[in-house]
Amino acid sequence: MGSLERVRQGLESAGQAHVLQYWPELSPDERERFLRELSQLDLQGLRVHCEGAAKAAVTPPERLDQFMQPVPAELIGSVKKSDPNCLAEWEDEGLLQISQNKVGVLLLAGGQGTRLGVQYPKGMYDVGLLSGKTLYQIQAERIHKIQELAEVKHGSSCIIPWYIMTSEFTLAPTEKFFKDNKYFGLESSNIIMFEQRMIPAVTFDGKLILQERGKVAMAPDGNGGLYRALVDNKVLEDMKRRGVEYLHVYCVDNILVKMADPVFIGFCVCKGADCGAKVVEKAYPAEPVGVVCRVRGVSHVVEYSEIQPETAELRGPGGELVYSAGNICNHFFTRAFLEDVAENFEDQLKQHVAIKKVPFLDSCGNQVKPSKPNGIKMEKFVFDVFPFSRTFVVFEVLREEEFSPLKNADGAATDSPTTARNALLAQHCRWAAVAGASLLDKHGNVLSPAASPPAQCEISPLVSYFGEGLEQLLKGKTLQTPLVLHGRRASELQAQ
Repeated sequence: MGSLERVRQGLESAGQAHVLQYWPELSPDERERFLRELSQLDLQGLRVHCEGAAKAAVTPPERLDQFMQPVPAELIGSVKKSDPNCLAEWEDEGLLQISQNKVGVLLLAGGQGTRLGVQYPKGMYDVGLLSGKTLYQIQAERIHKIQELAEVKHGSSCIIPWYIMTSEFTLAPTEKFFKDNKYFGLESSNIIMFEQRMIPAVTFDGKLILQERGKVAMAPDGNGGLYRALVDNKVLEDMKRRGVEYLHVYCVDNILVKMADPVFIGFCVCKGADCGAKVVEKAYPAEPVGVVCRVRGVSHVVEYSEIQPETAELRGPGGELVYSAGNICNHFFTRAFLEDVAENFEDQLKQHVAIKKVPFLDSCGNQVKPSKPNGIKMEKFVFDVFPFSRTFVVFEVLREEEFSPLKNADGAATDSPTTARNALLAQHCRWAAVAGASLLDKHGNVLSPAASPPAQCEISPLVSYFGEGLEQLLKGKTLQTPLVLHGRRASELQAQ
């Protein structure tokens, strides 16, 4: 049977024969591309996917409140509450593992910057820093610096491989951007890009959506598509070949992310964890972030929309929120755990419903951009593997130091280029103050480290990873803003 006939029969048996309605109108090249795309669909599982999506869209989420419990205190570490000696011990352990080439970082970068108002990958976005650095460059330079810190401490050169999960939308522009920027000084062989799977979007009555006459509307399978993509692209094999035992996984849009954070890595290793999550304390009960907790005795992230207000507002004896551990998509995994998930649990991951506006063809074959949601995209989430962990731990960090996501265009109240930029500048102003520097405005007035908006003080990650090493450069100095403290400026200050 020819491939067209095989695809046609597969579509018909799945109740999706309409997909080929414009086939006679396509050119030979368009037919070839369309047939190649359709051949990559799981035609046998298509009916289950489409019917399941339609059913899931009208099924209310399960009420989990009665089964929820906070994560036990003995499994939680905290930048703010843990003993300083423990924090130092964890950092030493993390740097040791990095120095032995046992740590990798994995970036979840499958999404476009649509909500930002741009059609390119978020990592290529410049939030308006004085240096003009993009998120990708900031992250690359943090990898440089933490490698250097581990090398200096342990006297041996080391590599932190950077795995970047992209999608059909982001792979090509990301590859080009890195190449054009000479991989930001990193070795290209240590940057491994790979694609997650795409799955079809579905109408509310369970039909595939034609985006063009010869193209089905597709979407990435969520950041939980990571686990299938690790196998599809032989990434786990690459990690094993390199000797990578521990992986720091994070989302592209957090401008404050600590790449391969040695404190977090060391905490998880010292606790014997196979899986860990960084969290921040929720700002208020109804804040729209998922909560890391236990459900029926196993680790979970419960989405904010699935928690009743009375549960979200529960407080402990000291007035603190009972469910305060806000998920920030910042995780630790052992390679052994990821191999276990890939082999035994990937097909058990929960599917989540996302109701979206999906461009489609109307009955006359004209493309329509809908004004309201018209389609269902099914997604898996990276945290859906938490229940399979044997030793799960949580590490609480300070929001102002480690979490400022970039999601919305300027003008939005939160998570915009302005809030991300200000979060980074405010952090750098605090670092300068702790190091003993005074910052001046254009009139010569001393600026407060807590000024809002913050002073224009930007410190290159190549100079300081997380505030370390600045005292020898800045103590007792008075510096004019705007200031970009890059390598050359640091050398000049050291010579003074």
